[in-house]
Amino acid sequence: MDNRTLQLENLAFAGTAGVSRNNRASGFTPAFLDKKTGLIEISRFKNGQPSPTHIISWLPSSWASRLASDGSVENLKPGIIAGFVRDGVFYTREQTAEL
Repeated sequence: MDNRTLQLENLAFAGTAGVSRNNRASGFTPAFLDKKTGLIEISRFKNGQPSPTHIISWLPSSWASRLASDGSVENLKPGIIAGFVRDGVFYTREQTAEL
């Protein structure tokens, strides 16, 4: 996954609760799930503050398949997916789109 993948997912889920702007009022926070380990990471800005949208740049470097020269994540390893967290539970884009 990279930034282009995130853009394509946003287009695919446009108009549904599968995108951040359409589910924020329902308490969803953009997040990522490593399907291999079950670990969840909230999408964050460089300063550590939660982001209102999906950003891969500041996920753990151990999740990266490629890092930029500044240490930011450019590509994620296979098996890491974008979704949302609400009340400590991870939801895929597909699951939130159905709400």
